[in-house]
Amino acid sequence: MFKKQRSLIGLDIGTNSVKAVELTQFGSELVLTAYGQNEIVSEAQRADAVVDLLQGRNFRTRRVVTAVSGKSVIVRYLTMIQMSDDDLKNAIKFEADKYIPFDVDEVVLDAQRLEGAPGAKAGLAENEMRVLLVAVKRSLIEDHVQLVKSIGLQPEIIDVDAFALGNAWELRNQLSPGVEDQERVVALLDVGANKTNINVLRGGSSHFTREIYLGSDDFTSAIAKRMGCEPHQAEQLKRDPGDHFETVRDAVLPSIDDLANEIHLSFDYFENQSDRAVDDVLLSGGGSLLKLVPETFEKVFEKRVRHWDPTENLKVDADAVDVEALRQNAASVAVAAGLAARIRKD
Repeated sequence: MFKKQRSLIGLDIGTNSVKAVELTQFGSELVLTAYGQNEIVSEAQRADAVVDLLQGRNFRTRRVVTAVSGKSVIVRYLTMIQMSDDDLKNAIKFEADKYIPFDVDEVVLDAQRLEGAPGAKAGLAENEMRVLLVAVKRSLIEDHVQLVKSIGLQPEIIDVDAFALGNAWELRNQLSPGVEDQERVVALLDVGANKTNINVLRGGSSHFTREIYLGSDDFTSAIAKRMGCEPHQAEQLKRDPGDHFETVRDAVLPSIDDLANEIHLSFDYFENQSDRAVDDVLLSGGGSLLKLVPETFEKVFEKRVRHWDPTENLKVDADAVDVEALRQNAASVAVAAGLAARIRKD
């Protein structure tokens, strides 16, 4: 008998690059069947960068899940009176006005109860529940959908970057032979070009998210300013400082310190609200590959900080995927892998 096959592409369209991971379900088996990433030269060439990425890399489907982020995306964790899911959908339209800085008619709303996670009832009255509220400006979603459709792709879901990180972590744990401690608090930090995403998870459930508008472009700008060179030269020095290591380190450390301190403030807020410390800090994103980033984070957080590979437990089709390139760039594909992981709920 032939196994039923379904494929889905996780498409992460960032500021400086686009990443794509395709997962295919063969019966009960999940296989990574295509991967690629490409630089985005300019805003006007974003669509071209996606087209170039998908060509010649054996992608099986045109079905994609993408994500939005930025100041037009609002995430709030609310305490509400216990109610059914149907009633929650109606009630959230009236509650949202209190928590979002936009007119409710300008946004797409979604809400989900946070039950079932360890500690979900902590600090709540018997008739209360915790609710995750997400509001995204409708114009941002429409622009994103239009971009995807303009290059012949079929958008299935529009997600949020921080939640895609959580989905990637959940998939990794489901495929792991070990047993995950459901009480451990894991902070996922994805350092991108112009922002850093935080998603704090407990028991597989998101309990805190934040976007910090600092990233690897700030490191590049600091090098360019210190050394009086062009941005593309500074980018090369950031990746390979060679004999200029001391100068590069001195240039970027203030920016990395600023980012670490902002993240630390977020941890403090989460820990004060939940009365639970962050146990593990896991890094992803191209900006996290600079050696000074995990070193500085460990000093500021006083916690162990390590990278993680969102594809490490996935079976990979070596005939269709450049496995070496995938492993070398694993830190950069966490969001894309998390988006593709939606195939499990397809």
